[in-house]
Amino acid sequence: MSALERIPLVDLLGQHRSLEPEIRRAFDRVMSSSSFILGQEVEAFEAAFGRFCSVPHCVGVSSGTDALEQALAALGVGPGDEVITVAHTFIATAEAICSVGAVPVFVDVRPDTLLMDPALLEPAVTPRTRAIIPVHLYGQMVDLDPVLEVAHRHGLKVIEDCAQAHGAELDGRRAGSLGDAGAFSFYPGKNLGACGDAGCVTCRDERLAARIRQARNHGRTDKYLHEFVARNARMDGLQGAILAAKLPRLADWNAARRRIASRYDAALARLPEVERLTVSPRVLPACHLYVVRVPRRDRVLRGLQERGVEAGIHYPVPLHLQPAFRCLGKGAGSFPVTEAAAGGILSLPIWPGMTDATVDRVVEALETSLSLEDSLENGRSYRPAPGIPEGTTGIPGHKLLGSL
Repeated sequence: MSALERIPLVDLLGQHRSLEPEIRRAFDRVMSSSSFILGQEVEAFEAAFGRFCSVPHCVGVSSGTDALEQALAALGVGPGDEVITVAHTFIATAEAICSVGAVPVFVDVRPDTLLMDPALLEPAVTPRTRAIIPVHLYGQMVDLDPVLEVAHRHGLKVIEDCAQAHGAELDGRRAGSLGDAGAFSFYPGKNLGACGDAGCVTCRDERLAARIRQARNHGRTDKYLHEFVARNARMDGLQGAILAAKLPRLADWNAARRRIASRYDAALARLPEVERLTVSPRVLPACHLYVVRVPRRDRVLRGLQERGVEAGIHYPVPLHLQPAFRCLGKGAGSFPVTEAAAGGILSLPIWPGMTDATVDRVVEALETSLSLEDSLENGRSYRPAPGIPEGTTGIPGHKLLGSL
């Protein structure tokens, strides 16, 4: 199979070709104004994305990681505090907690959705707990009502990690509009992606938004007057302009992703070895990723790659088993649902312009890969890093693809 026939995990090239005139105009506006940092383009995007999320305030920042960190800091989370989140997520979720001096406290996920299990929150709350970060993973949404109930009962802040949930809804309420703040990433592979790094914080509190606007820009009240020590977390003008050009397409892109996910659902229903994740009828998903569980995951992944399908794994090593978080003392067996998922999940290709024929090719390649003889694994075994369960590190030479 030639390189031209390969099916990518996400097709950014095709998306940008279809948007070339709009992106070119955005680029030209920024170049002609020389407003490269913040400025009118960022302000226009902030206003538009705030409306999209049904919140009065949106503050553009330099990345999704900065969005989480800025929200935590502005809500008063700091050294010695604890923040409850999940270990089944990209490291940025916990990294931001550590960056403000707080400690991440992990809880397990639900086996049907692989999202935070709200039933586990109450036992995780201590006198030092200050906030909860539910992660809206894969384009689904955590059931926030019980999360918000626990938070209200204990006086905790809730920051939605919306990095993979642009436009997702729970009972008609948009991701990023339910908690005290929402943190979005516009990494290029996201449903709404920049041409570089960018992010934003959404909220309803005017004072919180004002604090984040000041904190992202060195704590300034004037060019050379700084009220508090902060840092540079500003959004580029070019990224603001490009995101504003893409935003009008986001609802249609999400609808296309849902159509593609439905086709996968129908086709994979005949493959009993493939376990699909549950989507609550209360949720309108953004379908950022299409994730399934399969037996002999690493062998199946190899089979897909050999058939030209660039599948991925999100995420092969849970955060509590990462060397960076060894200090938390949570070894293998601490979060069994998370660990089982890490060894068995597979992300199949999905993007808005994906055709039915391409989906059918992926399903055909998956069915063939599932039926491969065990002998194909002979001589290709690997040994995971110490402390990491079998099946959680991917196959040798496998490059993790797609969005963070």
